[in-house]
Amino acid sequence: MSLPVWSEPLAPRLKSQIEFLVAIDALKSVHRATLIASGERRENSAEHSWHLTLFARILAEHANQPVDVDRVVFMLMVHDIVEVDAGDVPIHGQQNPNMEAEEQAAADRLFGLLPDDQASLLRQCWDEFEAGDSADARFAKAIDRLQPVLLNALTGGGTWNDFDVSLAQVRSRTAQIGKGSDELWNLANVIFSEAVERGWLRTDPPAGLS
Repeated sequence: MSLPVWSEPLAPRLKSQIEFLVAIDALKSVHRATLIASGERRENSAEHSWHLTLFARILAEHANQPVDVDRVVFMLMVHDIVEVDAGDVPIHGQQNPNMEAEEQAAADRLFGLLPDDQASLLRQCWDEFEAGDSADARFAKAIDRLQPVLLNALTGGGTWNDFDVSLAQVRSRTAQIGKGSDELWNLANVIFSEAVERGWLRTDPPAGLS
């Protein structure tokens, strides 16, 4: 989206910053598969990112290693910005084999709208989250996986029902939680057990009996 005429007199740095902020407004229109807690509609990616920043603030004490909460929050603010171009792919849905390349291209374009210093800062933050190698990134990824688990539990199974998910699948796809927080992983597994009891997650038959 190009800026209106009133933006023409702006200094180049400010104009670049405004262009970026206008571009990421589109994140509000990227809808996820996950229902909000009331069950009335799907959440969008901007809401998801906002919600995660509060998860990080409130739950940081449960991280496996000490984390810089401000850095974790910053990662969660920027981690889904690439979805403006690349869209969201549900964790339990059909995966896009080109997604990594599409997200890299989106990061190049969107962060590239900013002045060089800020573009570098946000890109480094996004890259760190994607790599998941630091304590901050591991906890950020844990929060990113935990929030949909809670929302699914609050909405009668949510996307687990939509995609006919098994206990083995959900544990495999959310194992990142345990890398960031043993305590939150324990919580997730309590939720999974209840989900199995309620029929929201199917249990796979034992090997050789399928």
